[in-house]
Amino acid sequence: MKYYIIAGEASGDLHASNMMKALKVADKNAEFRFWGGDLMQSVGGTLVKHYKELSFMGFLEVLKNLPTIFGNVKFCKEDIAAYQPDVLIFIDYSGFNLRIAKWAKEKGFKTNYYISPQVWASRAKRVLDIKRDINHMYVILPFEKEFYKKYDYDVHFVGHPLIDAIANRKIVEEAAFRKQYKLSEKPIVALLPGSRKQEITKMLTVMLSLVAEFKDYQFVIAGAPSQDFAFYQTFIQDQNISFVNNQTYDLLSISTAALVTSGTATLETALFKVPQVVCYKGSAISYQIAKRIITLKFISLVNLIMDKEVVKELIQNDFTKENLKTELTKILDSDNQKAMLSTYKELEQKLGGAGASSKVAKLILKNNQA
Repeated sequence: MKYYIIAGEASGDLHASNMMKALKVADKNAEFRFWGGDLMQSVGGTLVKHYKELSFMGFLEVLKNLPTIFGNVKFCKEDIAAYQPDVLIFIDYSGFNLRIAKWAKEKGFKTNYYISPQVWASRAKRVLDIKRDINHMYVILPFEKEFYKKYDYDVHFVGHPLIDAIANRKIVEEAAFRKQYKLSEKPIVALLPGSRKQEITKMLTVMLSLVAEFKDYQFVIAGAPSQDFAFYQTFIQDQNISFVNNQTYDLLSISTAALVTSGTATLETALFKVPQVVCYKGSAISYQIAKRIITLKFISLVNLIMDKEVVKELIQNDFTKENLKTELTKILDSDNQKAMLSTYKELEQKLGGAGASSKVAKLILKNNQA
């Protein structure tokens, strides 16, 4: 079958690439055309647009780039119509994908959504649009199936693809990794400041202010694949700060603690069993708008899945040097680490175990065969 896939972010590129590999096993005649990134391209098929061209963060940033966004929507519809896929697969990236899904369903295309929009966090009425426009939804968080059931919409829980992504990666040899990046023998505090320039700027400035306070540790920045080293270089002014580009998993595998910008990275850090502090700060206007539409008790996936505070969240005005220093000191304490790591094990069990990519590929094939 011919598959048209739309992933608009680095995490979507990762999960879509693993799904594509599984689809090639399940469907020997699989052909791919997609919006995504390097990982999807490595599987094979035609890359239409790279996600680096699509990333706009925050309400103001989106408003400023509306002409580009509408242009991309128009082009995407034309490209799908020209390709005439047997199956359309949307990967997260809801603002864009739900617009395309409405048009696609009206045109008679088979619509599938892998990694649900976070309708449980805000604007829950979008479920009605999803029911109308999506033939099959495949969710990765355990509470999502029950959420959708309240709206009389049956979805497939396939487990979380991060478990596979982490289990299947090539194991790094710590000594070689430290040598490659000229890291000392000091224990590592990993800094995961996000993937977009606006959030990296806000996050990294405060994170790096702690370097002089923790001289027995080495701070290492995890560079995002969407950004060049030259951008990070403007923040690195201390000899005790190192940089690792696009090797976050290898870095987490040898880290003692981490300071993490809210998002998928919080869950990745937990699955690597690394104690963490979750951080987030947006523009004042974006934060005030978000506060009015987001109805959750927590912002990190770890706390949301466990339905309790497992990791400390420092949000907006709470994200200060003083608070970050206090919380980092806490998670470096061995007793606090033990408690957090114990809960991480429960978290992994709740996520449904390995095999998400294979499960979703088989379901997509089964649900869309004529």
